[in-house]
Amino acid sequence: MQARVLTFNTLFRGEARARAGVLAETIERSDYDVVCLQEVISWRVLGLLRRVATSYPHVAYTPMFPLVRGGLVTLSRHPVTRRHFRAYVPARPARPEWLLSKGALFTRIRLPGGHLTVVNTHLSANLDMDWSPSNVYAQVEKAELHRLAAAVNQIPKAEPLVAMGDFNVPRDSPYLAEFVSSTGLRDVFGGDTEPTFRPEYAEIGAIDQLLVRPGIEAKTRLVFKEKVRLPGGRSAVLSDHYGIEADLTAGGAGEA
Repeated sequence: MQARVLTFNTLFRGEARARAGVLAETIERSDYDVVCLQEVISWRVLGLLRRVATSYPHVAYTPMFPLVRGGLVTLSRHPVTRRHFRAYVPARPARPEWLLSKGALFTRIRLPGGHLTVVNTHLSANLDMDWSPSNVYAQVEKAELHRLAAAVNQIPKAEPLVAMGDFNVPRDSPYLAEFVSSTGLRDVFGGDTEPTFRPEYAEIGAIDQLLVRPGIEAKTRLVFKEKVRLPGGRSAVLSDHYGIEADLTAGGAGEA
């Protein structure tokens, strides 16, 4: 089984539709098999993505009027055989992102060489940017990682699986290490803390992750670092995050 994948937080604020149009054109020209997007909150943005990126006929998301649930959208050039959304339990302190009903979107995709389960997620933000054990937002994220681990562990171990998205937890966090240990997943970056959030916005670090099950090899790189030209001629970055792309290769598991 081989697959080329991308995960990218699209940033819902500020010219979101203009940037989404450029993104859609970019992935339409790409050779990605699967694209996991976060912060696709607006139905208008989702509609734009679907109209422009027509080579991705299989689109997984969860309706939740008036928003796209969790802001999570998974685009695939290959048939989707199963999908479900696992919500995180809202935990105090109260904050606007509760309206999104954040969680994880599980999608099973039938690739030419076998099936792959793709987990697209966006954890709660740490508004203090403080991941010490006593921080209330860190405790929220830790609980969400526990819930995500339980959901991942329900997928048969023989099934090739990749979990990716905006975890909002630094790659060197003990919470992420605990998640990796409890699921048996592997960080394809090997702990490298090169930032995935643009340093000019905030010094947060490597908060976007791509994790795979044993038996999957991955070659990765950060993308969308450069500015793009928006309609009207203005140049801008695609998001406050970089994207992560990966070439995945696995053995014969997951072909049932």
